[in-house]
Amino acid sequence: MKKRRPVLQDVADRVGVTKMTVSRFLRTPDQVSAGMRVKIAAALDYLGYIPNRVPDMLSNSTSRALGVLLPSLTNQVFADVLRGIEDIADANGYQTMLAHSGYHPEREEERLEAMLSWNIDGLILTERTHTARTLKMIAVAGIPVVELMDSVSPCIDLAVGFDNFAAARQMTTTMISRGYRHVVYLGARLDERTGIKQQGYQRAMEEAGLTPCSMMVARPSSYTTGAELLRQARLEYPELDSVFCTNDDLAIGAVFECQRQGLRIPDDIAIAGFHGHDIGQAMEPRLASIFTPREHMGRLGAERLLARIRGETVYPEMLDIGFTLLPGGSI
Repeated sequence: MKKRRPVLQDVADRVGVTKMTVSRFLRTPDQVSAGMRVKIAAALDYLGYIPNRVPDMLSNSTSRALGVLLPSLTNQVFADVLRGIEDIADANGYQTMLAHSGYHPEREEERLEAMLSWNIDGLILTERTHTARTLKMIAVAGIPVVELMDSVSPCIDLAVGFDNFAAARQMTTTMISRGYRHVVYLGARLDERTGIKQQGYQRAMEEAGLTPCSMMVARPSSYTTGAELLRQARLEYPELDSVFCTNDDLAIGAVFECQRQGLRIPDDIAIAGFHGHDIGQAMEPRLASIFTPREHMGRLGAERLLARIRGETVYPEMLDIGFTLLPGGSI
């Protein structure tokens, strides 16, 4: 049974005004005095009020809908995750309500408020960095939450993922074991997982007595960005003999740039990626990468969410599904 969410009357009682005044504030704030706007806004935040777009008589019923909030709709990683989620949702008679945040916690907050207003039964997230208001709304909604892509960082409710730090550390250690001494880490977007992978890379380099060097940009990953990062890295670190990229998009862009410059892989430079996309495994030489079972992760996440919706106990709270190092032919 879902928790009872605060309603307009709760907000009105806290402020000491009529429900009509609160409703007017939500529709047309300018029609409410400045002082009253401050009081009502504070009460809404305190109570974690979530607008309700379904009729009152349905507010305590199930919607048979799962909210899925992804950081990107163009990244192949999340397309695979979504496919797994929808396989399970469809098989169990649930619809998915989909939105994306563009890796911005504030936009995630906006999208989440819209989702919760439709009385979804459960929520799937892929990020672990949330605003205080996002956390408040989730607590008020009282619905099960599954966070994907990470099995280590603290989670709100349940998690399904893998150890990004360990995966990056293992790939870097493998490259070092093959004789590379000047491995440079290439990163983009600068989201939390990119930072965690960078930390794993740094740990492996330091354990080997080597100096970690990173080349990072805040813009989204792409083949073009990978090519640009490789060019910049070779200028800034002329001794580099290999690069480890935060994802396969950057790695493949780096491969293209090497081909343009007439560099042989891995003889002149070694390249490794992350996520094990099919394109990297179809190229020659095959791209060394970390394979992450994304579709399987989506299925498991949806299965665990539905179990919690049914009131079942789900254990463990954080499920590690592991990763596989693909040595390929590029290192």
